Amino acid sequence: MRVCLASTSPARLMLLRQAGISPEAAAPDVDEEAVIAAVESGEGRTLSPDEHVLVLARRKAADVAARIADEQPDFDGIVIGGDSMFELDGEILGKPHTAENATARWHGMRGRTGVLHSGHAVFRLTPGRHAREAHAVAEASVTFADDVTDAEIDAYVATGEPLLVAGAFTVDSLGGPFITRVEGDPSTVVGMSLSTLRNLVRELGVDWPSLWSTPTA
Repeated sequence: MRVCLASTSPARLMLLRQAGISPEAAAPDVDEEAVIAAVESGEGRTLSPDEHVLVLARRKAADVAARIADEQPDFDGIVIGGDSMFELDGEILGKPHTAENATARWHGMRGRTGVLHSGHAVFRLTPGRHAREAHAVAEASVTFADDVTDAEIDAYVATGEPLLVAGAFTVDSLGGPFITRVEGDPSTVVGMSLSTLRNLVRELGVDWPSLWSTPTA
């Protein structure tokens, strides 16, 4: 069973590998800001965090799935798309991009709890058949230590790690020691909920162990 990750995220790729899956990876051609703007304009409202991440996860997976179906008609497997955003007191915190933004984020998050929203979309591609899709959103709350010092924040930001991740933190790398609690599937905070992915894959009639690089006997 082939697996294609519709993302170039190193964290998502490593997460799947740690779960025994060796996926192919393809970058989706999706203008995220334009997609969200178009959907919100069409519906005349602002999307909720769950709706936001699900729209983008589905668009990313759909884009790669369509490309594969066109270029590799014999592809028999699944395409996985995902998107994440962090919410703190109703405010959406995406990737900070700059050291100044990341530092400000950490000063604001210190000692508080936010929610990581993660959208998932899985397309089942079978030669000669129409693609089928399953999708869902997973959430996990994240509590940050209240004794993180300014010096620790500066040092963490200086590594560059928090600049290009949703919420300006990681739980599986340098940011982990500054997080005191995660409620929900921990892998959600890494980038994708493995338990949610398993449910979606099974919904599409695929046995999860069939995705392992070295299937069990």
